[in-house]
Amino acid sequence: MEKPYAIGIDIGGTNTVFGIVDKRGHIINQGSIKTSAYKEINEYVANLATGVQEIIDQVGGSENIKGIGVGAPNGNYFTGCIEFAPNLPWKGVIPLAQMLSDKLSIPVALTNDANAAAIGEMTYGAARGMKDFIVITLGTGVGSGIVVNGQLVYGHDGFAGELGHTTIRRGGRLCGCGRKGCLETYSSATGVARSAREFLETRKDPSLLRNLKPEDITSKDVFDAAMEGDEMAKEIFEFTGQLLGESFADFVAFSSPEAIILFGGLTKAGKLIFDPIRKHMEENMLNIFRNKVKLLMSELKESDAAVLGASALGWEVKDY
Repeated sequence: MEKPYAIGIDIGGTNTVFGIVDKRGHIINQGSIKTSAYKEINEYVANLATGVQEIIDQVGGSENIKGIGVGAPNGNYFTGCIEFAPNLPWKGVIPLAQMLSDKLSIPVALTNDANAAAIGEMTYGAARGMKDFIVITLGTGVGSGIVVNGQLVYGHDGFAGELGHTTIRRGGRLCGCGRKGCLETYSSATGVARSAREFLETRKDPSLLRNLKPEDITSKDVFDAAMEGDEMAKEIFEFTGQLLGESFADFVAFSSPEAIILFGGLTKAGKLIFDPIRKHMEENMLNIFRNKVKLLMSELKESDAAVLGASALGWEVKDY
Protein backbone atom coordinates (compact mmCIF):
# COMPACT_ATOMS: atom_id res chain seq x y z
CA MET A 1 0.00 0.00 0.00
CA GLU A 2 1.23 3.50 -0.82
CA LYS A 3 2.68 5.28 2.17
CA PRO A 4 0.51 8.32 3.03
CA TYR A 5 3.01 10.72 4.61
CA ALA A 6 6.35 12.45 4.08
CA ILE A 7 8.41 14.42 6.57
CA GLY A 8 9.86 17.85 5.99
CA ILE A 9 12.74 19.27 8.02
CA ASP A 10 13.95 22.86 7.70
CA ILE A 11 17.31 23.59 9.30
CA GLY A 12 17.93 27.23 10.14
CA GLY A 13 20.75 28.86 12.04
CA THR A 14 18.55 29.37 15.10
CA ASN A 15 15.77 26.77 14.88
CA THR A 16 15.08 23.47 13.15
CA VAL A 17 11.41 22.88 12.32
CA PHE A 18 9.98 19.52 11.23
CA GLY A 19 6.56 18.19 10.34
CA ILE A 20 4.56 15.32 8.85
CA VAL A 21 2.77 16.22 5.62
CA ASP A 22 0.11 14.39 3.62
CA LYS A 23 -0.12 14.36 -0.17
CA ARG A 24 -2.51 17.33 -0.21
CA GLY A 25 0.06 19.51 1.53
CA HIS A 26 -1.54 19.47 4.97
CA ILE A 27 0.83 19.49 7.92
CA ILE A 28 -0.51 16.81 10.27
CA ASN A 29 1.85 17.46 13.16
CA GLN A 30 5.08 19.32 13.73
CA GLY A 31 7.78 20.14 16.22
CA SER A 32 11.07 22.01 16.56
CA ILE A 33 14.41 22.09 18.32
CA LYS A 34 17.00 24.84 18.76
CA THR A 35 19.70 24.39 16.15
CA SER A 36 22.00 26.82 17.93
CA ALA A 37 21.82 24.85 21.19
CA TYR A 38 23.93 21.99 19.81
CA LYS A 39 27.60 22.63 19.15
CA GLU A 40 28.27 18.93 18.43
CA ILE A 41 26.65 17.50 15.31
CA ASN A 42 26.13 14.05 16.84
CA GLU A 43 24.18 15.52 19.75
CA TYR A 44 22.10 17.61 17.33
CA VAL A 45 21.23 14.64 15.11
CA ALA A 46 20.32 12.50 18.12
CA ASN A 47 17.94 15.14 19.48
CA LEU A 48 16.47 15.85 16.05
CA ALA A 49 15.87 12.15 15.47
CA THR A 50 14.14 11.87 18.84
CA GLY A 51 11.80 14.75 18.02
CA VAL A 52 11.02 13.39 14.55
CA GLN A 53 10.42 9.89 15.92
CA GLU A 54 7.83 11.28 18.33
CA ILE A 55 5.69 12.67 15.50
CA ILE A 56 6.25 9.52 13.41
CA ASP A 57 4.83 7.43 16.28
CA GLN A 58 1.71 9.61 16.26
CA VAL A 59 0.84 8.46 12.70
CA GLY A 60 1.43 4.76 13.27
CA GLY A 61 5.18 4.46 12.79
CA SER A 62 7.76 4.56 10.02
CA GLU A 63 5.87 2.13 7.78
CA ASN A 64 3.58 5.06 6.96
CA ILE A 65 6.42 7.43 5.96
CA LYS A 66 7.51 7.57 2.31
CA GLY A 67 10.67 9.54 3.04
CA ILE A 68 12.24 12.55 4.70
CA GLY A 69 13.24 15.74 2.92
CA VAL A 70 15.61 18.25 4.48
CA GLY A 71 16.20 21.85 3.47
CA ALA A 72 19.39 23.39 4.83
CA PRO A 73 21.88 26.16 4.05
CA ASN A 74 24.54 24.81 1.66
CA GLY A 75 22.74 21.47 1.47
CA ASN A 76 24.02 19.37 -1.44
CA TYR A 77 21.41 17.09 -3.03
CA PHE A 78 24.00 14.87 -4.71
CA THR A 79 25.99 14.07 -1.58
CA GLY A 80 23.36 14.48 1.15
CA CYS A 81 25.83 16.72 2.96
CA ILE A 82 25.72 20.21 4.42
CA GLU A 83 28.93 21.77 3.16
CA PHE A 84 30.64 24.65 4.99
CA ALA A 85 27.44 26.49 5.98
CA PRO A 86 28.57 29.72 7.70
CA ASN A 87 25.36 30.23 9.71
CA LEU A 88 25.28 26.77 11.30
CA PRO A 89 27.17 25.73 14.45
CA TRP A 90 29.08 22.86 12.76
CA LYS A 91 31.91 23.39 10.34
CA GLY A 92 33.15 21.41 7.39
CA VAL A 93 31.20 18.77 5.47
CA ILE A 94 28.38 17.15 7.47
CA PRO A 95 26.83 13.93 6.02
CA LEU A 96 23.50 14.78 7.58
CA ALA A 97 21.21 12.75 5.32
CA GLN A 98 23.07 9.53 6.06
CA MET A 99 23.34 10.31 9.79
CA LEU A 100 19.61 10.96 10.09
CA SER A 101 18.67 7.96 7.95
CA ASP A 102 20.81 5.71 10.15
CA LYS A 103 18.96 6.97 13.24
CA LEU A 104 15.42 6.66 11.86
CA SER A 105 15.77 3.84 9.29
CA ILE A 106 13.96 5.99 6.72
CA PRO A 107 15.52 7.27 3.47
CA VAL A 108 16.50 10.95 3.65
CA ALA A 109 17.13 13.47 0.85
CA LEU A 110 18.72 16.86 1.45
CA THR A 111 18.97 20.03 -0.60
CA ASN A 112 19.49 23.73 0.05
CA ASP A 113 16.63 25.74 1.49
CA ALA A 114 15.88 27.72 -1.69
CA ASN A 115 15.68 24.54 -3.77
CA ALA A 116 13.31 23.13 -1.17
CA ALA A 117 11.14 26.23 -1.60
CA ALA A 118 11.06 25.64 -5.38
CA ILE A 119 10.03 22.01 -4.91
CA GLY A 120 7.33 23.18 -2.48
CA GLU A 121 5.94 25.69 -4.97
CA MET A 122 5.88 23.06 -7.70
CA THR A 123 4.15 20.50 -5.49
CA TYR A 124 1.80 22.61 -3.40
CA GLY A 125 2.03 26.27 -4.43
CA ALA A 126 2.09 28.86 -7.22
CA ALA A 127 4.11 26.70 -9.63
CA ARG A 128 1.71 23.74 -9.77
CA GLY A 129 1.52 22.66 -13.41
CA MET A 130 4.60 24.66 -14.41
CA LYS A 131 7.74 23.08 -15.81
CA ASP A 132 9.94 26.18 -16.09
CA PHE A 133 10.15 28.73 -13.29
CA ILE A 134 12.46 30.38 -10.79
CA VAL A 135 11.79 30.86 -7.08
CA ILE A 136 13.58 33.78 -5.44
CA THR A 137 13.68 33.87 -1.64
CA LEU A 138 14.04 37.36 -0.21
CA GLY A 139 15.02 37.02 3.41
CA THR A 140 18.25 37.62 5.31
CA GLY A 141 19.90 36.65 2.02
CA VAL A 142 18.70 36.11 -1.53
CA GLY A 143 18.24 32.47 -2.44
CA SER A 144 17.02 30.84 -5.63
CA GLY A 145 15.69 27.58 -6.97
CA ILE A 146 15.64 27.11 -10.75
CA VAL A 147 13.36 24.56 -12.42
CA VAL A 148 13.82 23.73 -16.11
CA ASN A 149 11.60 21.19 -17.88
CA GLY A 150 10.22 20.06 -14.53
CA GLN A 151 13.63 19.40 -13.01
CA LEU A 152 15.61 21.39 -10.47
CA VAL A 153 18.90 22.67 -11.82
CA TYR A 154 21.69 21.33 -9.62
CA GLY A 155 24.69 21.51 -11.93
CA HIS A 156 27.49 18.96 -11.91
CA ASP A 157 28.34 19.46 -8.21
CA GLY A 158 24.93 20.17 -6.67
CA PHE A 159 25.46 23.91 -6.12
CA ALA A 160 23.97 25.48 -9.26
CA GLY A 161 21.57 28.39 -8.95
CA GLU A 162 23.28 30.80 -6.57
CA LEU A 163 21.55 33.78 -8.16
CA GLY A 164 21.85 35.84 -4.98
CA HIS A 165 25.60 35.78 -5.56
CA THR A 166 25.54 37.03 -9.11
CA THR A 167 27.15 40.47 -9.32
CA ILE A 168 24.78 43.40 -9.75
CA ARG A 169 27.36 46.14 -9.00
CA ARG A 170 31.02 45.52 -9.82
CA GLY A 171 33.18 46.50 -6.86
CA GLY A 172 30.06 47.10 -4.78
CA ARG A 173 29.18 46.11 -1.24
CA LEU A 174 31.17 43.40 0.50
CA CYS A 175 29.16 40.18 0.76
CA GLY A 176 29.34 37.50 3.42
CA CYS A 177 30.60 35.14 0.69
CA GLY A 178 33.75 37.27 0.39
CA ARG A 179 32.94 38.80 -3.01
CA LYS A 180 31.76 42.32 -3.76
CA GLY A 181 28.56 43.60 -5.34
CA CYS A 182 26.42 40.46 -4.98
CA LEU A 183 22.67 40.92 -5.48
CA GLU A 184 22.17 39.67 -1.93
CA THR A 185 24.02 42.66 -0.49
CA TYR A 186 21.43 45.04 -2.00
CA SER A 187 18.15 43.18 -2.32
CA SER A 188 17.81 41.06 0.80
CA ALA A 189 16.14 42.33 3.95
CA THR A 190 19.64 42.99 5.26
CA GLY A 191 20.46 44.81 2.02
CA VAL A 192 17.46 47.12 2.40
CA ALA A 193 18.70 48.09 5.87
CA ARG A 194 22.19 48.74 4.44
CA SER A 195 20.68 50.94 1.74
CA ALA A 196 18.82 52.91 4.39
CA ARG A 197 22.03 53.59 6.29
CA GLU A 198 23.80 54.65 3.09
CA PHE A 199 20.96 56.98 2.09
CA LEU A 200 20.93 58.60 5.54
CA GLU A 201 24.70 59.06 5.52
CA THR A 202 25.00 60.55 2.04
CA ARG A 203 21.88 62.72 1.97
CA LYS A 204 20.52 65.59 4.02
CA ASP A 205 16.79 65.44 3.25
CA PRO A 206 14.41 64.69 6.13
CA SER A 207 13.19 61.18 6.85
CA LEU A 208 11.41 59.35 9.63
CA LEU A 209 14.35 56.96 9.57
CA ARG A 210 16.52 59.67 11.09
CA ASN A 211 14.63 59.10 14.35
CA LEU A 212 16.27 55.67 14.64
CA LYS A 213 19.82 54.64 15.42
CA PRO A 214 21.33 53.74 12.03
CA GLU A 215 22.73 50.45 13.29
CA ASP A 216 19.28 49.40 14.54
CA ILE A 217 17.35 50.03 11.31
CA THR A 218 15.63 46.99 9.79
CA SER A 219 13.80 46.46 6.51
CA LYS A 220 10.54 46.59 8.47
CA ASP A 221 11.44 50.06 9.72
CA VAL A 222 11.92 51.14 6.11
CA PHE A 223 8.56 49.61 5.17
CA ASP A 224 6.78 51.30 8.08
CA ALA A 225 8.26 54.68 7.13
CA ALA A 226 7.27 54.20 3.49
CA MET A 227 3.71 53.38 4.50
CA GLU A 228 3.62 56.69 6.38
CA GLY A 229 4.59 58.50 3.18
CA ASP A 230 8.30 58.91 3.84
CA GLU A 231 9.90 59.75 0.48
CA MET A 232 13.36 58.43 1.30
CA ALA A 233 11.94 55.10 2.42
CA LYS A 234 9.96 54.85 -0.83
CA GLU A 235 13.15 55.56 -2.78
CA ILE A 236 14.94 52.76 -0.94
CA PHE A 237 12.29 50.29 -2.10
CA GLU A 238 12.47 51.72 -5.62
CA PHE A 239 16.25 51.24 -5.61
CA THR A 240 15.92 47.69 -4.27
CA GLY A 241 13.26 46.81 -6.83
CA GLN A 242 15.34 48.29 -9.64
CA LEU A 243 18.28 46.03 -8.89
CA LEU A 244 16.04 42.98 -8.56
CA GLY A 245 14.29 43.84 -11.83
CA GLU A 246 17.58 44.28 -13.67
CA SER A 247 18.78 40.93 -12.35
CA PHE A 248 15.53 39.17 -13.18
CA ALA A 249 15.80 40.33 -16.79
CA ASP A 250 19.19 38.60 -16.93
CA PHE A 251 17.85 35.46 -15.25
CA VAL A 252 15.06 35.24 -17.83
CA ALA A 253 17.60 35.34 -20.65
CA PHE A 254 19.30 32.12 -19.59
CA SER A 255 16.32 29.90 -18.68
CA SER A 256 13.18 31.48 -20.23
CA PRO A 257 10.92 30.76 -17.24
CA GLU A 258 7.14 30.89 -17.32
CA ALA A 259 7.23 32.70 -13.99
CA ILE A 260 9.46 34.15 -11.31
CA ILE A 261 7.95 33.46 -7.91
CA LEU A 262 8.94 35.60 -4.93
CA PHE A 263 8.98 34.27 -1.39
CA GLY A 264 10.15 35.61 1.96
CA GLY A 265 9.74 38.44 4.42
CA LEU A 266 10.60 41.23 2.01
CA THR A 267 7.60 40.36 -0.19
CA LYS A 268 5.34 41.67 2.59
CA ALA A 269 6.16 45.13 1.23
CA GLY A 270 3.71 44.33 -1.58
CA LYS A 271 3.43 46.97 -4.32
CA LEU A 272 6.35 48.91 -2.85
CA ILE A 273 8.69 46.16 -4.03
CA PHE A 274 6.65 44.42 -6.75
CA ASP A 275 5.95 47.51 -8.86
CA PRO A 276 9.59 48.60 -9.31
CA ILE A 277 10.69 45.01 -9.90
CA ARG A 278 8.15 44.56 -12.68
CA LYS A 279 8.94 47.96 -14.22
CA HIS A 280 12.71 47.48 -14.33
CA MET A 281 12.48 43.83 -15.34
CA GLU A 282 10.44 44.69 -18.42
CA GLU A 283 12.58 47.74 -19.26
CA ASN A 284 15.73 45.59 -19.25
CA MET A 285 14.25 42.49 -20.84
CA LEU A 286 15.40 41.14 -24.18
CA ASN A 287 12.59 41.86 -26.66
CA ILE A 288 11.74 38.22 -27.30
CA PHE A 289 10.92 37.73 -23.59
CA ARG A 290 9.15 41.02 -22.89
CA ASN A 291 5.70 40.75 -21.27
CA LYS A 292 5.88 36.94 -21.28
CA VAL A 293 7.13 36.19 -17.77
CA LYS A 294 4.75 36.19 -14.81
CA LEU A 295 5.90 37.78 -11.56
CA LEU A 296 4.07 35.96 -8.78
CA MET A 297 3.88 35.85 -5.00
CA SER A 298 4.40 32.50 -3.30
CA GLU A 299 1.19 30.66 -2.46
CA LEU A 300 2.78 28.84 0.46
CA LYS A 301 1.91 30.07 3.93
CA GLU A 302 5.15 31.52 5.23
CA SER A 303 5.06 29.73 8.58
CA ASP A 304 4.56 26.35 6.84
CA ALA A 305 6.53 26.87 3.63
CA ALA A 306 9.89 25.55 4.79
CA VAL A 307 8.43 22.28 6.09
CA LEU A 308 6.18 21.87 3.03
CA GLY A 309 9.04 22.52 0.64
CA ALA A 310 11.32 20.03 2.34
CA SER A 311 8.55 17.42 2.61
CA ALA A 312 7.96 17.62 -1.15
CA LEU A 313 11.51 16.28 -1.55
CA GLY A 314 10.56 13.40 0.73
CA TRP A 315 8.07 12.04 -1.82
CA GLU A 316 10.89 11.55 -4.35
CA VAL A 317 13.51 10.42 -1.88
CA LYS A 318 16.32 8.04 -2.77
CA ASP A 319 18.80 6.21 -0.59
CA TYR A 320 22.29 7.61 -0.27
